[in-house]
Amino acid sequence: MTKKKIAVVLVDRANYARLRPVMQELQRQGEVELQVVCAGTMLLERFGRARDVVEKDGFPIASEIYLEVEGSVPITMTKGIGLGVIEFASEFQRLKPDFVLVIGDRYEALAATVAAVYQNFCLIHLQGGEVSGSIDESTRHAITKLAHYHFPATRRAGEYIVAMGEDPATVFPLGCPCCDVVAEATKQLPADVLARYGVGMPIDFAKPFLLALFHPVTTDYGHQEDQMKEVLTVVEKLGTQTVLLWPNIDAGADRISKAIRRFREFHHDFPLHAYKNLEPEVYLPLLKNAACCIGNSSSFVRETSFLGTPVVLVGSRQDGREWSPSVRRVEPHAAEIEAAVRAQLARGRYAASTIYGQPGVARAIARQVARLTPYIQKRLHYTKAATPAN
Repeated sequence: MTKKKIAVVLVDRANYARLRPVMQELQRQGEVELQVVCAGTMLLERFGRARDVVEKDGFPIASEIYLEVEGSVPITMTKGIGLGVIEFASEFQRLKPDFVLVIGDRYEALAATVAAVYQNFCLIHLQGGEVSGSIDESTRHAITKLAHYHFPATRRAGEYIVAMGEDPATVFPLGCPCCDVVAEATKQLPADVLARYGVGMPIDFAKPFLLALFHPVTTDYGHQEDQMKEVLTVVEKLGTQTVLLWPNIDAGADRISKAIRRFREFHHDFPLHAYKNLEPEVYLPLLKNAACCIGNSSSFVRETSFLGTPVVLVGSRQDGREWSPSVRRVEPHAAEIEAAVRAQLARGRYAASTIYGQPGVARAIARQVARLTPYIQKRLHYTKAATPAN
């Protein structure tokens, strides 16, 4: 029996963390052959070179695609898409997969999507139909309209995809595979591992700590440094030891990094420790054990819903997403952030939510993917045709 070849596109650390359980289940499917394509920040040392983790996990790398353009400004993101289309097109032509699988809303994934569908490769998209801020909102829906099969993380997201004119027979709202990642992760913090990496003052993980992660909002370009300063002002005022992760590569990331470096320069003795990249086995226990998460990472909405960790969501990056009661959304102003963090710390942990599914999602997705039949021609699908205006 000829195996179905599935090119799985990984473009950043969060991509891989959520796709890994699906990849593991697909690997167990005898009729499937994985072609792992690592691109974007997966290959960059300053983001932890996560492709090495992929290989260590037992997934052979079929292709490496360098597409990031230095600068972290809107034009470098745009040029990265163009470069990515060219490089992905060449690799897909070489690999000749039956399916290309992408997840989420990254601009690098958009490049892979264009390269795939314009060469008549059948596209599978995970986590479509969601609503958020930043350019990711538009990118996600563009990928949806090009994709042939859809695996949204929530029932509402699936309904939105159908409302966008996608055939309901191609939409499988089975949940988010991150619930499997969370379920399998140990609750015990690997303090010895954390002590070996990163920079800054040591953290005593036996005591309460904050977890901060703030990414650029590309549709609000130019304000990232000031917004990060507001977050750090609150961190300093609270005086609680803090674990901080560096931002992604989007436009404005360098300005956020600048604010972080200046804070560290003038606060050598402040109990803050920064990491550029953490594997899921380390990051998830951090999420689980944090007294409160501060920032705008999607993991503060998605993964924490299963964990019950209090979250203060800063700014518009996740606006429109479905989130659990553990999340409080505030504007990027120090006074609002501080009040929300203090309230969350006083409130404590929340009950776990199943808004993004329950364990077993990865297996369900893999089994459904293995049953799919590639096709090329898409059609706009509406159950009732619109009545033309007079």
